[in-house]
Amino acid sequence: MTWIEAIILGLVQGLTEFLPVSSSAHLRIVGEFLPSAADPGAAFTAITQLGTELAVLIYFWKDITRIVGRWFQALVGRIPHSDPDVRMGWLIIIGSVPIGVLGLLLEDWIDTEFRSLWVTATMLIVFGVLLAIADRLGRQSKPLTELSVKDGVLFGFAQALALIPGVSRSGGTITAGLALGYTREAAARYAFLLAVPAVFASGLYKLAQVIAEPGQEGPYGMGETALATVIAFVVGFAVIAWLMRFITTNSYMPFVWYRIALGLGLYALLGAGLISA
Repeated sequence: MTWIEAIILGLVQGLTEFLPVSSSAHLRIVGEFLPSAADPGAAFTAITQLGTELAVLIYFWKDITRIVGRWFQALVGRIPHSDPDVRMGWLIIIGSVPIGVLGLLLEDWIDTEFRSLWVTATMLIVFGVLLAIADRLGRQSKPLTELSVKDGVLFGFAQALALIPGVSRSGGTITAGLALGYTREAAARYAFLLAVPAVFASGLYKLAQVIAEPGQEGPYGMGETALATVIAFVVGFAVIAWLMRFITTNSYMPFVWYRIALGLGLYALLGAGLISA
């Protein structure tokens, strides 16, 4: 039965990682309704995200290899640091610092208190409302080429909020981008690029912990976790392609209403005692 659950959770991870609805919240919620009725755990969540981030690497392969290549060329003095791709490389590094530092400082809370479904429900609603405000009031005029160091840091802190299930890594960074005046496409593209170092670092860190100390992986073994990761990769790749097309002509409001409905529904289930926080 755990293998079937792993397949379901892999599908959920792939479907929700790139949408501004919080994949960690969905894994946490869906886990309660599976036969095991258990939290998949922070380790399972982080490791399966390696699959969806591999999808980002492949989808944005040309952009990522160009940025990395030119960044190293600037490092050895072959091209100027003012080159747009070099600047983007530095901005991704700078924007990744907040989540790296806070992730280590708050690791115990991330694995325990932050995973309360009361917290998840609240974050779904609060950040859904913030996304709606940013989507409606943001100027949406700035392209990614205008990204400044200050904005890169603000994006980074917005991404760090996703350490709390219910915020959403893409949702937090996209909300920040829209509030800062960037276009929907620019905010989403930087959100995906910014997530690569953070997610790979987190996933590999948790993977190393599980290998070094077996038994920390939660209710699912390494085999089930690997299967879920592969499924998340396949589904996630399709979702990225769909979302990048969707946001060129549509707003984020469908995701806002979904987040609020899910949060209220979760409050109702918790209040009625049908699921445990």
